[in-house]
Amino acid sequence: MSAAFRYCAAQVASFLKQEDGPTAVEYGIMMGLIIVVCFTTIAVISTSPNNTFSYTGQKVGKTSSS
Repeated sequence: MSAAFRYCAAQVASFLKQEDGPTAVEYGIMMGLIIVVCFTTIAVISTSPNNTFSYTGQKVGKTSSS
C-alpha cells in the first residue's frame, strides 16, 4: 500500500469514528417529535382541526387548479 492510500484510509476511519455530530436517525427523531407537537398543538387550539384542514385543502385546490 502506498503512503497516500494509508493516509486517506486513516482519515476516513477517523471521520467515521467521530461521534460529535447528530446522525440522520437523530434528525429523523427530532423531526417526528416536532410534527407530533405541531399536530397536537393544532388539535388543542383549534375547535375542529378537521374542518380547518378541509378548508385549507379546498382553498389550495382552487388556487392550484386556476
